[in-house]
Amino acid sequence: MGLLGLFAQQELWARGLGVLFPSARNPIFERETLLSLVLQHLSITVSAGFLVILIGLPLAIYATRPAGAAFRPLLESSVAIGQTFPPVAVLVLALPLFGFGSQGAVLALFLYGLLPVVRGGLEAFAALPPEVLDAAQGMGYSPAQRLWRVELPLALPVILAGIRASLVLILATATVAPLVGGGGLGTPIVAGLAVSNLGFVTEGAVAVALLALLTDWSLARLERGLTPWREATL
Repeated sequence: MGLLGLFAQQELWARGLGVLFPSARNPIFERETLLSLVLQHLSITVSAGFLVILIGLPLAIYATRPAGAAFRPLLESSVAIGQTFPPVAVLVLALPLFGFGSQGAVLALFLYGLLPVVRGGLEAFAALPPEVLDAAQGMGYSPAQRLWRVELPLALPVILAGIRASLVLILATATVAPLVGGGGLGTPIVAGLAVSNLGFVTEGAVAVALLALLTDWSLARLERGLTPWREATL
């Protein structure tokens, strides 16, 4: 919350950028406040990240079940292809479907963020000790009980690491959202590049970097809180 409070200090940012770029008439983007841009950026990131987790994790679980084993190569290839597509290209393709706005940006970021979550899930379940799974089966656990009581708790650290990597990647890549009217911290960057204003570009770039650090730190703390047994074994 302290860092979000820093984004609300519009005058402080204006003074700092004014010192860095004294020749700029307007060193800070004034059409919208920095805090408003940050909230837009977070909204796009959270929306795309929610879709990634909602769809990517069940796909990874399904591909590691006997019924979905044949689906695994196709899934791995598909998510890898999704990340090789430049987000800008996906934005252009999404324009006829969604028009200008955040929806196309969320779709592009969703495709871009799938790989870490799916790959993390696949690796997490593949690395589970066979003897533990055999013991759970010997205790009479159904496949669903074994998944929820044994497999997911053991796989959770690797799954959370994939989610963390995906969300930070989505947040950083969300700077392309303004190209289709999606808003966010890419807005001053795009505007600054259009009018050769390094103050605008620096404002957006520094804010994105700080927000990425905040997100990574927060998710790392959440990861430690959800897997306290991992710290005890290190």
